This record gives sequence, structure tokens and C-alpha cells, in this order.
Amino acid sequence: MRKKINIAIDGYSSCGKSTVAKAVAKALNYFYVDSGAMYRAITLFALQNNCFKKDNVFDQEALVRVLDHVIVSFKYNTESGEQEIYLNGQNVEKEIRSIQVSNHVSAVSAVKEVRQKLVRLQKRLAESKGVVMDGRDIGTVVMPDAELKLFMMADHAVRAKRRYDELKSNGLDVSLEEIEKNIASRDAIDTTREIDPLRQAEDAVVVDNSALTLEEQFQFVVGQAVKRIDGMD
Repeated sequence: MRKKINIAIDGYSSCGKSTVAKAVAKALNYFYVDSGAMYRAITLFALQNNCFKKDNVFDQEALVRVLDHVIVSFKYNTESGEQEIYLNGQNVEKEIRSIQVSNHVSAVSAVKEVRQKLVRLQKRLAESKGVVMDGRDIGTVVMPDAELKLFMMADHAVRAKRRYDELKSNGLDVSLEEIEKNIASRDAIDTTREIDPLRQAEDAVVVDNSALTLEEQFQFVVGQAVKRIDGMD
């Protein structure tokens, strides 16, 4: 039986990390963990429970006080063949993709207690190997010993168009300008936050996918994974 490795995929928002990670996990029969969905789920909880006040003022203390009662989990959907995110027992896979959640997720992700809670859970999920996890701090904090680390990036305009097309295809009414502002804001917060900022791991393989098709990205990442798996035999 071939040994399994862990694959950490980090990078900026709307770089296609999740799409590639899902495909690679399926091809290798690995467990896929969308860490961004976990932060989005807690952001959804914060929005639903009035942790954002008038003019979007974020009451961090209100969220921290109830954080122990927030349960985030994944369940496998046999029809779609994908892992889906649950918040306190409710499937919120669609709700967490809204532009409202996108506009607030970086602020929630910067809260120390939120990061500590989710990093603990993510580390537990990775203990048995055979995990593909994508996010902002996977190769640097969550899985620093991952056998394969990737850092994905793309041109700002390309990322905005990809995100715009994704949201429109899901029936959401958004503007490209709104998406561009959201991405720029998230980049600024993600790279400058005090706790676990987005940064490239020293041993990460950089993938600029501005001009790459999904198939080209998939083939490259699978090829990198197979090299490392073969090296363990």
C-alpha cells in the first residue's frame, strides 16, 4: 500500500486554490479540507448573531464570548462527491459563498481566538495523512511538515473576473468593481494581520496560474504529489 502525504495549498483569494485542491484530492482519493470555508462559516455565524453592528462595526468580543458554541464540521455529499461545510449541524455550503460573507471574512479570520479554534481542528484533520488542505496559513502554521506545499497566485484582474463569473453562475447579483474592491481589501488584511498572516512557506512551490487552464494546474500539482509519494516508497 502506497504511503500517503499531506498537501498544503496556500495563496491569495480567488486564485482557484479550492478548485484545484478538490480535483487533486479526488484523483488521489484524499480527504479535502477547505479551511477558507471554515472561516466563512464562522463569519456567517457572526453575521447571523449581530456581531457586526451599525456601519459594519465588528464586535469581536461578542463573537469570542459565544465561540465555544460554534461547531464547524464537514460531511461528504454522496450525490456531488464533495465535502460540504456544516455550521452547528446545518449545511451552509451555499450561504457562505455570498458577497456579504466575503466582505467580512478577513476581519473574522484576524481574530486570535477564531484562528486558534480552527487551527486546532485543522491539525486534527491532518493527523492521519492523505489530506489536501487549502487556505492562507496551511504550509506555514497548520501543516508545516506537509510533504508538498504550494503557493498559488494570479494577476489581480484575472482573480476578480474568476470570482465574478463564479458568483454570477450561482445567481448572485454582483458587480465586477465590487469584486475588485473586495479582493484588494482581503489581500491587504490577509497579508498584514498580526496573527498568522498570508505568506509563502520557504519550501513551497510557487504556481502563477494567471495563464494556466484548470487542467494544466491539475496535472502540475498531481505530478508534484506523485514525485513525493514515489520518493517515500
